[in-house]
Amino acid sequence: MGLVIATYNVHDCIGRDGRYDPDRVLTIIRQLDADLIALQELQWEPEVAMDILQYFASELHYRAVPGPTLLRRNGHYGNAVLTRLPVKNIRRWDLSIPGREPRGAIDLTVDTPCGVLRSIATHLGLLPGERRKQMSRLLEILTKEGRPAVLFGDLNEWFLWGRPLRWLRTHFGHVPDLATYPSIRPLFALDRIWVKPRELLADLTVHATPLARETSDHLPLRAVLKCAEVPDSRSLLIEEVSEAV
Repeated sequence: MGLVIATYNVHDCIGRDGRYDPDRVLTIIRQLDADLIALQELQWEPEVAMDILQYFASELHYRAVPGPTLLRRNGHYGNAVLTRLPVKNIRRWDLSIPGREPRGAIDLTVDTPCGVLRSIATHLGLLPGERRKQMSRLLEILTKEGRPAVLFGDLNEWFLWGRPLRWLRTHFGHVPDLATYPSIRPLFALDRIWVKPRELLADLTVHATPLARETSDHLPLRAVLKCAEVPDSRSLLIEEVSEAV
């Protein structure tokens, strides 16, 4: 049994050809066939009929969890999560740095076939200094609870030996650096999926189809988590949590 996690920076549904095409993005999301997917750079308009986030959710039979970082008259912009798993709790964290573009994280507790899993989806800043502050905050949040966890999203970390990645390796263990940006010829591993305990990560791949190379400037990243059996026939991820309030 496996659990599929993915992350995808959709670039406002604008492809490399400059064309706005949500249906191309929808096709890529469908191909990923993920139980839980983090989206970045998504714009949606909750007050109009063509709400892109809800459109994706209804077409795929997923639940949509918005995490806007910019609230604008012409549409909200930022992070979102789509999931077909039962959601037990939702928290949103403000990771904004004064003077920089607002940033945030969506913190979900989901009930999976493997047990309860904490999942934090985020999109970090462009400057090294702001990423260091944001990653320090995320790791502080993660270390307050001991349950199995996933941190996924566009971390914007260009430097493979930068402090944020060193901190992440210390917390999660080593994960392959798979290049996802730019989509036409990937050089940088900006998009990441980190899993704790590390032993749960069974597979990590870049979804590098011809359509994916055209649909956004980032390629999606897809991970498969395994359900490790323990002597009482329950999964390694077992932990009870309270219902969301």
